[in-house]
Amino acid sequence: MQKKEPLIAFWMILPAILVISVIAFFPLFKTFYDSFYSFSLNPRFPRQFVGFGNYIRLFNDYRFWDALKTTIIFTLVSVALETILGLMIALIVNQDFKFRGAVRAAMLIPWAIPTAISSQMWRWMFNDQFGIMSRFYEALHIIEPGTPILGRPNLALWAIIQVDVWKTTPFMALLILAGLQLIPEQLYEAAKIDGANMIQRFFKITLPQLAPTIAVALIFRTLDALRVFDVVYVMTRGSVGTETLSVYNRVLLMDRAFTSASFGYGSSLSVIIFLLISIFAIIYIKSLKLQFD
Repeated sequence: MQKKEPLIAFWMILPAILVISVIAFFPLFKTFYDSFYSFSLNPRFPRQFVGFGNYIRLFNDYRFWDALKTTIIFTLVSVALETILGLMIALIVNQDFKFRGAVRAAMLIPWAIPTAISSQMWRWMFNDQFGIMSRFYEALHIIEPGTPILGRPNLALWAIIQVDVWKTTPFMALLILAGLQLIPEQLYEAAKIDGANMIQRFFKITLPQLAPTIAVALIFRTLDALRVFDVVYVMTRGSVGTETLSVYNRVLLMDRAFTSASFGYGSSLSVIIFLLISIFAIIYIKSLKLQFD
């Protein structure tokens, strides 16, 4: 019977393997395959094998490097802010106070709003003529009156990061809050008996116990930030130094799909995005494994 168990388990998971292969692995293989060709969805452009030509062209493309730089800056800054703010919010809502349930539900509202809708809302708020955020920054003397925040290369990206932080911090707070509730209360009681103050309890108990939870949250959030598209596209269409890799890829695969032989070139960019995300995922998973070891 024991010898048959692995075989039975294999046949039980085979349907899931087949579904994943069709849904995930086949499109991935097709993208890799297409990246070695130059072609278009327009039949006027013949399909030609170019080998690594698309990748060579990509690495010589200044627009690709600018988009990569923007993507990395967006990811590092937004994820760092969301993690810090999410930890602070989780520590607050984890306390016992009146209407705690209502506060926890309310803090998820920004995350629950569809990104396209919230991005358009913030786009109006950053309008240089009637936007409330523009008036707010003018009152703080951060910008000059009438400054188009979403039209300035040195301001637009930071405005987009602000929107992303506002929307996604509740997600980080929710994950960290779940980790906080798993920490045994006895640890804090023992630390209080030993004379540890609040700061010492945070760094000696809370933070070490939360490390695996934060690592998992960072994996999800970083992978999502590396392929950011909707908030950037809605607010600036990728102009004024805000174009990310996903936005540039959209231009290649959608806007130029019928007008030039750029579909294979866009596929090579998709492969690069996949490899970039994979590198970050491996780094995080290795770090998470060290935490548990």
